[in-house]
Amino acid sequence: MSTTPRDARAAVPQVPTPASRPTETARVQERRPAPRPEIVEPRVPGEGSRVEPTRMTGSEGIIRSLEELGVTDVFGLPGGAILPTYDPLMDSDRIRHILVRHEQGAGHAAQGYHLATGKVGVAIATSGPGATNLVTAIADAHMDSQAVVFITGQVSSAAIGTDAFQEADIVGITMPITKHSRLVTRPEDVPQALAEAFHIAATGRPGPVLVDVTKDAQQGEFEFAWPPRIDLPGYRPVLRGHPRQIREAARLIREARRPVLYVGGGVARGEAHEELRALAELTGAPVVTTLTARGVFPDSHPQHLGMPGMHGSVPAVAALQQADLLITLGARFDDRVTGHLPSFAPGARVIHADIDPAEISKNRTADVPIVGHVKEIIPDLVAELATDTEALPDLADWWAVLRRLQDTYPMGWTETEDGLLAPQEVISRLSALSGPEATYVAGVGQHQMWASQFVAYERPRQWLNSAGLGTMGFAVPAAMGAQVGEPDRVVWAIDGDGCFQMTNQELATCVINRIPIKIAVINNSSLGMVRQWQTLFYDGRYSNTDLNTGHDTARVPDFVKLADAYGAAGLRCDRREDLDDTIRQALAIDDRPVIVDFVVSRDAMVWPMVPAGVSNDAIQVARGMTPDWDQED
Repeated sequence: MSTTPRDARAAVPQVPTPASRPTETARVQERRPAPRPEIVEPRVPGEGSRVEPTRMTGSEGIIRSLEELGVTDVFGLPGGAILPTYDPLMDSDRIRHILVRHEQGAGHAAQGYHLATGKVGVAIATSGPGATNLVTAIADAHMDSQAVVFITGQVSSAAIGTDAFQEADIVGITMPITKHSRLVTRPEDVPQALAEAFHIAATGRPGPVLVDVTKDAQQGEFEFAWPPRIDLPGYRPVLRGHPRQIREAARLIREARRPVLYVGGGVARGEAHEELRALAELTGAPVVTTLTARGVFPDSHPQHLGMPGMHGSVPAVAALQQADLLITLGARFDDRVTGHLPSFAPGARVIHADIDPAEISKNRTADVPIVGHVKEIIPDLVAELATDTEALPDLADWWAVLRRLQDTYPMGWTETEDGLLAPQEVISRLSALSGPEATYVAGVGQHQMWASQFVAYERPRQWLNSAGLGTMGFAVPAAMGAQVGEPDRVVWAIDGDGCFQMTNQELATCVINRIPIKIAVINNSSLGMVRQWQTLFYDGRYSNTDLNTGHDTARVPDFVKLADAYGAAGLRCDRREDLDDTIRQALAIDDRPVIVDFVVSRDAMVWPMVPAGVSNDAIQVARGMTPDWDQED
């Protein structure tokens, strides 16, 4: 079905042989320091400086605490209950504040900043609607395990519970969608609250933390000293996997004949990409990377099969289904990967390593559960396997099956019937011309899936997206945050015409602050993924999915004119012969944001696809076309 495959396997070396494996293992072992901690110890983040007691207000304490924690960039929008903190913020020469146009934009920007840099992101808002406008970003960060601290102002403590102006119980509202939430009512509690917030957000399984500070706590005075004491007696995440479980996992790997490394976002968050590569090359096992793990294992590596799941590659999906062992690292067996859960990987035993014990055996029972940090577990597993490399299985027969699948079902696309641009080709060329050192950000929908399929991912933190929550409007502010965090990189927001209209007010933020993100609007004049489902499952009844933004429509809005109104650069491409030149024009502009309106066919669909609620064996490579597994087995 593919006329334009993207297949880099011919340009890379073949899978390592057992004879080459010990050298790679030794190289990784040399990098490992010893001894290593067993659990996360309480520690105040930052540079470890000391500040003698100094009289100041709670709001001054907030800013000073952020400075001591190493924060250099924050995103926010002032309002009445947080106004005391914005006054000393003006005097800080260590913190850059980016004034957003909507608090949701601040939250997503903080997410993008964290994802691009690995640093804790920070978003600030006022009470009531300011705080509730952060809720979507908080939930998004929670679903995708992102270390972001949200600081909100609250009405004075005496007014709490009186339905005061702009009062909302944001701690109560966000309790289910944060790793930790805290209400601060005394100025002397500010340093500890913020130090603990950063520690909790960034350690263990990362996640969002909310610190809600009443107005009187901001205005009151206290003796500020640094570092504060962290008091979290119940918080001791385990880092090292149990040796017995490591040995049992190694035994299963030696016995397996069809193993697969099923790699999730935990490997990305845990910065364990080098350790992962060592394990993969030692075992010779195929690797699949989920939507949040794209880039932690290079697409060009011969052992990489692509992304699994609903819109994953056929080889990746088939490998999981036919595997006899899943080596699951920082993944959570979510429904978009497994499809119909009882039929997922029916013949496989499961090794499941994760820092969050609640994830292990939550959806799929693990034969060997290992609780710990993947950056610690993987080297221990490599060391155990390296004690007897001769016992590692010969996977030649397994690879013969997988290579046939790769040759038969490469990722690609067909030409459009209406003569408009193919969105897959747009994204493929954007990737080729921008390269792997660029950062790519997407929201949710067809454009997100095409970006996950047709950008070549070669490094960690190259790909940012809203995966678990699936937030429309994520891309533009998240790209803004990524660009602030890494100003020397090219940052592309690959967005849909529907998603773009949800948060495009942040173009003003980018223009005013000279944040030169590049926005590729994949404009099919529709809520594309919804329209695809209406085509496939609702007899083509397109109820409320036409956006009138694209070809042969009213073009409301006209994205080029919108760019001009904001002071950004605006380009449009609707012809294949102009595609490369248009992308090059966008890449050449680095003094302001660029919007490129790529007018694509509204009938283009995302393939492969596993329809919701069915077995992954029913994956379709095109409409009505399912692989013949009897021939492929």
